[in-house]
Amino acid sequence: MTTGRIDPHHQRSLRGGVTDVEPGTLSALTVTGGVAVPPAPGGKVSFGRNRLEVDVCVGEDDLRISRVHGMLARDHGRWWLSNTGRSPIRLSDTVLLHRDGDPLPLADGYTALFLRGTRDREHLLELHVSDGDTRTAAPRPNHPTAPPKRWRLSQTEHLVLAVLGQRYLAYDPQPLPLSRQQAAAELGVYQPRSLWTAKRVEHIVSRVRQRLSDAGVHGLRREEVGEPVGLTLTVNLIRELVLSTTLVPMDLEWLQLPTPLP
Repeated sequence: MTTGRIDPHHQRSLRGGVTDVEPGTLSALTVTGGVAVPPAPGGKVSFGRNRLEVDVCVGEDDLRISRVHGMLARDHGRWWLSNTGRSPIRLSDTVLLHRDGDPLPLADGYTALFLRGTRDREHLLELHVSDGDTRTAAPRPNHPTAPPKRWRLSQTEHLVLAVLGQRYLAYDPQPLPLSRQQAAAELGVYQPRSLWTAKRVEHIVSRVRQRLSDAGVHGLRREEVGEPVGLTLTVNLIRELVLSTTLVPMDLEWLQLPTPLP
């Protein structure tokens, strides 16, 4: 199934993309090499410590890495990541995939996987799913800056999420979302004629989270973050809205919010 091996001496990283491959092709690369696999149904790429058992060797000298630590499989038009090892696979600061977790879909473009080894070592496995753009990355110092993709929110959704995430907008060094009850109480101050309850806040937040998840934002579903979920889904939602500049610090002035609750 593979289109060929990737030489790490010629392709040092996948961050800049991959050229001359079919859309949907999965490229996987570690410091010792990698592979590229076309998007045919049933395509699979295994990775782990045992070079003789896997397609991509990672952490070969580290006994904390399982012999076959994970699998990438093509199904229903997407590549899916599964954990077959003993320790979790980290996709970001907040997303961990455990052995018993449901497979996670890979988005087009670049994804970095981190496998934790002995003495806090982390082994990197780079992935790239081609979206058909064959242009190579090149310096473009004089080109206009591309704005972030802002998400469209209704006025009510914007209000609720700005209240819920006000600590992020106020540059709190260790921000957390308000609870649904706290948000409902502040919304009641801002809109005293409206009936604000924790249940209504939760309904609006869930609706926005579902919409962004359907649009491809990762980390907004329970099966994508593992248990216990806690505040993770809300934190990931607010982070996405802040990073995309859908929510901005000026919202605090526009809303004329009171001092954030302790």
